[in-house]
Amino acid sequence: MNQVKISKNVKTPIQPGMFGLFFEDINYAADGGLYAEMLENRNFEFQESRGYYDHYSQDFDGLYGWSACRGQGKLALDTQKPQNEVNPHYLHFTAMAAGDGFTNKAYDGICLNKGENYRVSFWARTSAFGGKVLVHVEKDGQLYTDQAEIAGLTGEWKKYELTLTAAAQVRSASFVICLSEAGCVDFDMISMMPENAVCGLFRRDLAELLKELQPGFLRFPGGCIVEGNTLDNRYRWKESVGPMEERRVNWSRWSVHDTKEECGYKTPFSHYNQTLGMGYYEYFILCEYLGASPVPVMNVGLACQYQSTQKVASDSVEFKEFVQDALDLIEFANGDASTKWGALRAACGHPEPFGLRMLGIGNEQWETEEVDFFHRYELFEQAIHEKYPEIRLLGSAGPNVNSKEYEAAWNWIRPAAEKKENFVYAVDEHYYVPPKWCFDNTGFYDNYPRNVKVFAGEYAAHPQGIEDIALRNNMEAALAEAALLTGIERNADVVVLACYAPLFARIGYTQWSPDLIWFDDVHAYGTPSYYVQKLYSVHTGQEELEIKPALGEGLYTAVSYDREQGEVIVKLINAGEKAETVSLGLEEWSCSGKLTRIELCADSLQQVNSIAAPDRITDRQTRESFAGNEVSTEIKPYSVTVLRIAAE
Repeated sequence: MNQVKISKNVKTPIQPGMFGLFFEDINYAADGGLYAEMLENRNFEFQESRGYYDHYSQDFDGLYGWSACRGQGKLALDTQKPQNEVNPHYLHFTAMAAGDGFTNKAYDGICLNKGENYRVSFWARTSAFGGKVLVHVEKDGQLYTDQAEIAGLTGEWKKYELTLTAAAQVRSASFVICLSEAGCVDFDMISMMPENAVCGLFRRDLAELLKELQPGFLRFPGGCIVEGNTLDNRYRWKESVGPMEERRVNWSRWSVHDTKEECGYKTPFSHYNQTLGMGYYEYFILCEYLGASPVPVMNVGLACQYQSTQKVASDSVEFKEFVQDALDLIEFANGDASTKWGALRAACGHPEPFGLRMLGIGNEQWETEEVDFFHRYELFEQAIHEKYPEIRLLGSAGPNVNSKEYEAAWNWIRPAAEKKENFVYAVDEHYYVPPKWCFDNTGFYDNYPRNVKVFAGEYAAHPQGIEDIALRNNMEAALAEAALLTGIERNADVVVLACYAPLFARIGYTQWSPDLIWFDDVHAYGTPSYYVQKLYSVHTGQEELEIKPALGEGLYTAVSYDREQGEVIVKLINAGEKAETVSLGLEEWSCSGKLTRIELCADSLQQVNSIAAPDRITDRQTRESFAGNEVSTEIKPYSVTVLRIAAE
């Protein structure tokens, strides 16, 4: 039997909201994912990308996803007197006869739920058509919605809005626009959104899965998306706010992930683009919905160091624009309506400040002979704290925690932090590692100096040798992460923020695995790793308690106290194949004899959740009683167990 005594002595306070989320537009996480837009290439600006390190190119493919249907209609693109100059291309559609129309690929096709409403909008104009524009969803010649009509088009661009109601459940259907008679009409910014989208923006099932995690913060927009494979490809926050139709479409850095010469340096995701429909304003709205603190990440004048040598010199005028972008973002988030960017936020519909408190400076940059990242950080820090001394800045320790770049980062930042009190709030560390590394390094932060805090900004256990990408999100990975997090929780005085990565993966559209949440056009499920994150974000108190002694091999624990609920929270991870009995001594406590048990267990290390079995491995809760000041409990094999023990 494993015996542990739980002391009333506080080992360390725990940062409120310590466990959070990281959202990057990878694996079609935004367009085709959380952002509820159902159509692809809605404003006819998509590009097809190819390339490799320092050699990237794009071919304009503005008709991608669109094709003629129901007759002999003709699709062409034009730029004469566009709806706006930012995205100048639009569709010039010619119906040769009544009923000619066009349709959209819509990823895997349109999915409708019976009785639900869907908002459709588009911009249109005509100089040679006096009939009606007809809109519906169909499959195999059968209509699955009512047919909405728009009449009275003029020669000026105008936005039209209508609602379609689903008559029946359907998948892989077609969104269709057709004309009631022969003629020509120009279309732009064609959109279809479910009326039940959370905040009018986010796919409901995915947003609710995030809400269930109760995250303390949300890091955004990356990740490598921040940097881009070229500087022109980087995420520009100012292009992601304002009217949807005026947000410049950007090719995705993940469209060319892992390209190969034999494929012409092109991937199946070569048309992966960012519409920026989920931009910075929507990001802040999502944070409010989740109750999470925003943690934006800024570009420091560098393209992704893994993919490019592009940079702007840190003594250049161009670099000052990057610094100004950070200052302006803070104003957009926190400034009142009398400021330039605060006025834009208010015009977007949110007059109150968003309450931004933290900002990441760079993603996973590192110092080289050619890249002066340390100096760039110092310039950002000086400019930001001169104007906004209250903003907490997050630095970078590079792309991993086992390299000379990582050591160099800490050798620079610790002395710098000693000289200036608010030089850095926490240093962002990233590690994608085999499960064994997690099990072997639960004490990784035990001997860290406490003068500079850590942000575990991207981490995940990656099981080795598994061909099927969905099978990598197995119980072994989840147990490894749970074990690692015991060490992170126990060292909450140095690790103040932690989040798994990546967050989402659309099935059939995935560039990176493992991931926290998988989904298709209809379904969504949390992986075992998702439930591990939930157990930590939901079941962690305000202070870590001292325990003695440590558990035996294959068992991992962390114990905190929730003063608000009056509960000792014990996390127990059993990575072994046999059940273990653990005795928890609570002699210093006054116990009510009541506890809540939350268990996450599997039959094997290889077991996973899936579309067919989304709840095979999930958190299951029971209520129990015990006598006296000792809890003796069996911990199942391959399990994460949380005990919430009522005690004072």
